[in-house]
Amino acid sequence: MTSPAAPAFRWRSVGVAALLPTVLFSTGEGAIIPVLPVTAGDLGASLAVAGLISAMLVVGELVGDIPSGVIIARIGERTAMIGASVLSVLGLLTAVLAPNPFVLGVGILVVGVATAVFALARHAFMTTFVPAEYRARALSTLGGTFRLGYLIGPFIGAGVIALTGSAASAYWVHVGGCAAAAIVLVLLPDPERMFGARAGRTGSRSAGEEEVEQEAQGLFRTIAANRRVLATLGSGSMLVSALRTARQVVLPLWAVAIGLHETQTSIIIGIAGAVDFSLFFLGGSIMDRFGRLWVAVPSMIGLGIGHIVLALTWFLPAREPWFVAVAVFLSLANGIGAGILMTLGADLADPRHPAPFLGAWRFTNDTGGALAPLIVSGLTALVSLPFASAVLGIMGLGGAVILRVNLPRYAHRTPAAG
Repeated sequence: MTSPAAPAFRWRSVGVAALLPTVLFSTGEGAIIPVLPVTAGDLGASLAVAGLISAMLVVGELVGDIPSGVIIARIGERTAMIGASVLSVLGLLTAVLAPNPFVLGVGILVVGVATAVFALARHAFMTTFVPAEYRARALSTLGGTFRLGYLIGPFIGAGVIALTGSAASAYWVHVGGCAAAAIVLVLLPDPERMFGARAGRTGSRSAGEEEVEQEAQGLFRTIAANRRVLATLGSGSMLVSALRTARQVVLPLWAVAIGLHETQTSIIIGIAGAVDFSLFFLGGSIMDRFGRLWVAVPSMIGLGIGHIVLALTWFLPAREPWFVAVAVFLSLANGIGAGILMTLGADLADPRHPAPFLGAWRFTNDTGGALAPLIVSGLTALVSLPFASAVLGIMGLGGAVILRVNLPRYAHRTPAAG
């Protein structure tokens, strides 16, 4: 019989093994996001092509969502995280050595695929080794670690750029983060050897590995079986993901368009990331106390208005201060909605067998995240960047309406609904 202190010790040990590599990995990713358009421009890419290259990160994540479940189920969570870190380094080296925008885009696509594998492996890892009574808090904390990385990364990137004078040096921050994450995973004791197989492990595979394989193998069947909710409430969640991802593409592109130095861009985006991170717990508390609508709809309204206001600032004489103000406002809107997509997925999934629906839900959301930067790139090429931002704003307001109408119909397990 384990002592009462055993679960706490087990949580701390497993938490370090999962959360520390996540902070390291996401810090590196946070460092490269602000400079993707700059490095693309240095290789001769237009503003629209630079947006397309930035989009390759989330397109790679969508592509990686499809095989990652089977990969993790076959090689294990810990090995998958190490492999994803190595794959990301290969993509980053390709980006650093890229002679033209096309090769740069291929490198960033590979980084996106690696990110998808790493993220799903973390989820499976926590599912396997964190006791059920701690799981919700553990997964919320896991989500917060990515925001923490996005907060730290731009500041580290800005410092490295200031020291070297090269925007491409930010890629080495991510290389270092991936290498450090892999080293931590190799050096830390394997949780299975430390604690023995958990009750959730059946046969030679863990509960997490089986869960992600179920998500992958039943993905398209589950999408078909849940097409009504995914076409209605799911379309609203797609727009949430789209606006969140578009913000990470539009802001760096906007900084390039108005002539900000890459160091300034990284610092501004880092400050916005701090605002975003500071609201992580507040959004979850509001959802638990008052219901999902009180977070989902205001967050989308804020993201929609923010993109529209950003478009209007293009015509103002002093665009830099407005850029800072809008970046912070968009982070406020995004931060208050922290955790809404994971929470809605948990509300909608069958509690007895959640994995297939959660896989379909994540794929639906990631589709929105992948399409948004492509929309930004296309509209920028056809019309202009302010027009693209305005269209995104209208999409955000439309998403707020979709959520307001459909969320009460489907997400019944909310505090507001009893």
